[in-house]
Amino acid sequence: MGGHRGRRRAAAGDGNAIQARIKQIKAQIEETTSDYDREKLQERVAKLAGGVAVIKVGAATEVEMKEKKARVEDALHATRAAVEEGIVPGGGVALLRARAAIAELKGANEDQNHGIQIALRAMEAPLREIVTNAGEEPSVIVNKVKEGTGSFGYNAATGQFGDMLEMGILDPTKVTRTALQNAASIAGVMITTEAMVGELPKKDEKAAGAGMGGMGDMDF
Repeated sequence: MGGHRGRRRAAAGDGNAIQARIKQIKAQIEETTSDYDREKLQERVAKLAGGVAVIKVGAATEVEMKEKKARVEDALHATRAAVEEGIVPGGGVALLRARAAIAELKGANEDQNHGIQIALRAMEAPLREIVTNAGEEPSVIVNKVKEGTGSFGYNAATGQFGDMLEMGILDPTKVTRTALQNAASIAGVMITTEAMVGELPKKDEKAAGAGMGGMGDMDF
């Protein structure tokens, strides 16, 4: 009995030490500027606090298992991002609403005005792509969503309009924000670059060999 009581007291003491360590790590999380370090520190806090879950992914084939695992990892990263900065309406609605912030913006010259117009069109692109993939007319859907306010948007899976948050269609704020910032950064680099190096699209060997024998590489 005495031994059991001793272990309980030790556990209580350890618990206080654990809470102190968790507090210390949380302070490090707030100070770090590295996403990698922040993720590892958050994992450490979760393990110390007993908030660790194991998700087991199984499937009939290895290919299917890897695909499922990738989905789980994507969901995990999205959840972490949502915890950090919250959520916004998904389906391209958040970016469409964000256009209002620069809709009336005027540049100091024509080049800046062109840049503003490009940004406005680019912020429509995600919704247009979603609608196109669903086999609908993008301009019609985009204009209707523009007429709405707040989280009003288009559910491409059901073909219905409504409140995206109520329909469970949402994006982590961090993901939407960083996507826009990264796109602007890449565009800025491209504008100030004299030349860019890319890969040529690979030729379809089957299509190339479908012509006359021995003349598969000839263009007509």
